[in-house]
This record gives sequence, C-alpha cells and structure tokens, in this order.
Amino acid sequence: MPHATTHRRALLKSTAALGLLGGFGLSAFAAGKVKPASTSALIVVDVQNCFLDGGTLAVKGGNEVIPVINKLAPAFDNIVMTQDWHTAGHASFASTHPGKKPFETTKLKYGTQVLWPDHCVQGTDDAAVGKELALPTAQLIIRKGFHKDMDSYSAFEEADHKTATGLAGYLKGRGIKTVFVTGLATDFCVAWTAMDARKAGFEVYVIEDATRGIDLNGSLAKAWKDMTAKGVKRIQSSDIA
Repeated sequence: MPHATTHRRALLKSTAALGLLGGFGLSAFAAGKVKPASTSALIVVDVQNCFLDGGTLAVKGGNEVIPVINKLAPAFDNIVMTQDWHTAGHASFASTHPGKKPFETTKLKYGTQVLWPDHCVQGTDDAAVGKELALPTAQLIIRKGFHKDMDSYSAFEEADHKTATGLAGYLKGRGIKTVFVTGLATDFCVAWTAMDARKAGFEVYVIEDATRGIDLNGSLAKAWKDMTAKGVKRIQSSDIA
C-alpha cells in the first residue's frame, strides 16, 4: 500500500517537527538546532561538591557535566546558578529521624520525603560550588533547602509546592521567556526545576548530557516521563547553536 506508507512517513515527519516525539529520545527532531536568545537563561542546578566525586551525596558521573556546562555558558547572556543550602539537622537528612537510613522515605507535613545522607550543609566546603565550574558571567545564585523543616529540590518552589524562591519573578522581571536547565541531579532537582519552570509559564529545555541522575528505584525514567508530559523539551548540548 504505497499511498498508506507515504502517508505514514509524512505523518511521522510532521509529528517529529512538532516535537511530539521528544519523549522517545528523538532530541534532534524535538528541537533541532536551538540558538539561545537574549530572552533565554541557562539554569545550572546544584553543581556542588556534595554531589560531585568524593561528596557526601555524590552523583555517579556528576563531574562529567562540568566541561559540558562550561562550554555551553558563552552561548547565554543570562545565567542563574542554584545551591542546595541545608541547615545542620535538616528534616531531609536520615540522621534526623531515629531508625531511618539514607534513601528510605518518611512522611513530613508536605508529603513523602526521601531521606538523604547529611549533605550540602550551609557554609561547609561540601556545599561549595565545584571549583572547576567556570561561570564568571552568572548573575544570580539561588540558595534552596535552607528552611530546616522543608526540603527544596526546585529552583522555583520549595517542596510544599507553595513557597516561592523568587526565581520566577526575577526571570520575568528581566524579560526571560525560555530556560535551559542543566546540573544535578536529573531525576530530582533538575526535573523539579524544569517542571516548575513550565508551571510558571516558561518554555523549557533540559540539556540531557549536561545532567546526571541518581536513579533511585527507577526515578530517572519516571522523571523524564513526567517532564515530557509537562512539555519540557529534551535536547543535547550539540543541539545548541
């Protein structure tokens, strides 16, 4: 049935052009070459010693994002960084909950919380930005997770999905319309940041090879599925013009 085959090919091409196949890893079709405009911002999430090699919550391959982000940075007029900035004895630490171990969960007033090893404690070297990250033109650092009783994965909202960090207002005040999210970890702080950016009305790209995931009980695949459902576009650094 040559007519049907031709029709299917045409439909596939048009669907890919619309980016509807992005969730299946066809990043080149999802966005093609993307040139960041003056209304675009690069968000670099939690590239800190605690998540890098030797850190208290090291993400496998975390150090590999640094050269990718450094290479991307000159393409952007606007760069924002985030830092996990926990108090000692933070509610998200397993050590705060007797009998609990890291990576177990507990119920807090805002919902289910994954319990982590103590990490990124305010003012410690563990919480410092990775020394090889070279972003001299970054204009803002958002610190999150500093409320002792509440975690904060997203750069836009804390874990109660109500308490704003102020980032959305800052970006909108500067006329930013599109954000490109990079950093650590893909399935937690990167994903929550990307989805909350969509919620705030921004066009959102996650640059996959500039992120690394923890993948806790299938969390990485779920994060990509959830992001795709929210309209987040999945691209590679090579897709940036």
